[in-house]
Amino acid sequence: MQDYLQPSAIIDWQHPDILQLAAELAAPWETPAEIAKACFEWVRDQVRHSVDYQMNPVTCRASDVLRYRTGYCFAKSHLLAALLRANEIPTGFCYQRLSLDDQGAPYSLHGFNAVYLPEFGWYRIDPRGNKPGINAQFAPPDEQLAYPVRLPGEAEFEPIFTEPLAIVVEALQAAKTWDEALLQLPDVSLERAEEYSLVPRLRVGRRTG
Repeated sequence: MQDYLQPSAIIDWQHPDILQLAAELAAPWETPAEIAKACFEWVRDQVRHSVDYQMNPVTCRASDVLRYRTGYCFAKSHLLAALLRANEIPTGFCYQRLSLDDQGAPYSLHGFNAVYLPEFGWYRIDPRGNKPGINAQFAPPDEQLAYPVRLPGEAEFEPIFTEPLAIVVEALQAAKTWDEALLQLPDVSLERAEEYSLVPRLRVGRRTG
């Protein structure tokens, strides 16, 4: 579990602003589940999704997501991981592959989190941000993510990574504006998934792994 608590260049949870917010969010609560819910709901509701609000800059590092209060799904998961790790709650990174238009190609990875709660074990949460048609919640043991996997070519992946995927970080850092990032969102085909250790957890019509 120590690997899921470490700071890094992207998950810079030792930044003073992150430490301050993490302490404020945890203060009213006692259990890891209560603290995790408070952190999840804050990132989900207080950090604006880059596309929903057409906001710049394109953020990646957790402290920058907090500073600018905006980010893609990946960036929001980076901040949530930082807040949870600052509260000594093990947190990792999960990915889906989803259709961008709900009809098929093009596809993109979608990033969210898994948190380890003593009462429930690993529990997946999606701080992407709610809007009509999207209703992600924190209600363990039931998982309520932002997106279901419904179409051929889509998948949920099994691993819980200790750090964000390099292709995700590279894509976010390369883009200057939200609309530029939208045109170059990271994707991994199902045929190449194993090259990135992305073992399918769920695909349309069958479960694997």
